Amino acid sequence: MKVTQIKSYPVADSEGRPYFIVKVETDAGIYGLGEIGIRWWGAAVEKAIEHLSEIVIGEDPFSTERLWQHMFRGGFFPADKVYCCAISAIDIALWDIKGKAVGMPVYKLLGGPVRDKVVCYPHTQGRTTSELVDNCTAHVDAGWKFVRWSQPETSGTFEGSGDGQRLEPVESMRIAEEQMGLVREAVGPDIQICFDVHTRLDTAHVVSMCKTLEPFRPFFIEDPLRSENPASYRTLARHVSLPIAAGEQWASKWSFREVIEEELISYARIDLCIVGGLTEALKITHWAETHYIDIVPHNPLGPVSAAACVNLCMASTNVGVQEMPRRPGSFATDLFPKQIEWADGYAWVPDAPGLGVEFDEDLAQQRRVSPTGWPPLLRRNDGAFTNW
Repeated sequence: MKVTQIKSYPVADSEGRPYFIVKVETDAGIYGLGEIGIRWWGAAVEKAIEHLSEIVIGEDPFSTERLWQHMFRGGFFPADKVYCCAISAIDIALWDIKGKAVGMPVYKLLGGPVRDKVVCYPHTQGRTTSELVDNCTAHVDAGWKFVRWSQPETSGTFEGSGDGQRLEPVESMRIAEEQMGLVREAVGPDIQICFDVHTRLDTAHVVSMCKTLEPFRPFFIEDPLRSENPASYRTLARHVSLPIAAGEQWASKWSFREVIEEELISYARIDLCIVGGLTEALKITHWAETHYIDIVPHNPLGPVSAAACVNLCMASTNVGVQEMPRRPGSFATDLFPKQIEWADGYAWVPDAPGLGVEFDEDLAQQRRVSPTGWPPLLRRNDGAFTNW
């Protein structure tokens, strides 16, 4: 069996949600699906996929390790995030092909199941504190065991030298403390809370805020710092007693090296669609296991990403929780008529070949969208730009 073609599909579902899906085809009529992790850079990633296809087309899709090494290192300079997104999508699709070729779900090829299902957390964000609390309680009533929201923006839009919403750190920290107190009161002591700083604060502010959040016992504080300098987590680890989750912006195992080896985080936020696919994520997962660090795979994307993450979690011992913004099977069912399963706060992959996802290619042709864009802007009161 040989790879014959690699196709890119930047598409939107019927509600306008965007996805960037990659389809790898073979001469045996078996295809695999992958997904890229940074859709804002989709135009650049699409060109990287075209470039990498020169390596992959004509090769045996079972040679995932050899192909990964060639794609990552074949240009002499190690792959950056654009190329890592492209490698990720191709690699995930190759694993999908392997599962279909042998008639097994991917998690069985990754070592077999160590659990029957994977506990998940949804996105329960609200535009106001009242809406946040209502969203959290509604999700708990629907069976979810976790709730999650992000570092709150502050009131009003910025008016000055640029547009965008406002996020003033000290004000946002006060709102975060109020929100977590009200959510904890509403959902009770047994529901887990995940709080995503989303890289919006600096070290001093994070340390101060975490001390005020300790009484509410969050499951973890996610991405409390920007990701460019993993060594900064040394300072955070000395001053913060809450569990820290980080890693969604890191590409390849080398970015995780310092925080794993020095045990600076409690949870590894591996993004399979950025880090290099299942081939690389499996290595990071086993490495984290040797330091008693659980994985909490980053998954803000579509059904293919969700399926890849849950396959990994079903075959991995060290799993904390799986990000699942929306219940599988409740969205984009026209583009993805077959998705993984979900019930009562848990997701699992059916005992069927491959990842567990099907894709309507004809409809995708009609739903193509621009493969680029920008996230919203956040500004402080003085007009300074801060992370989204």
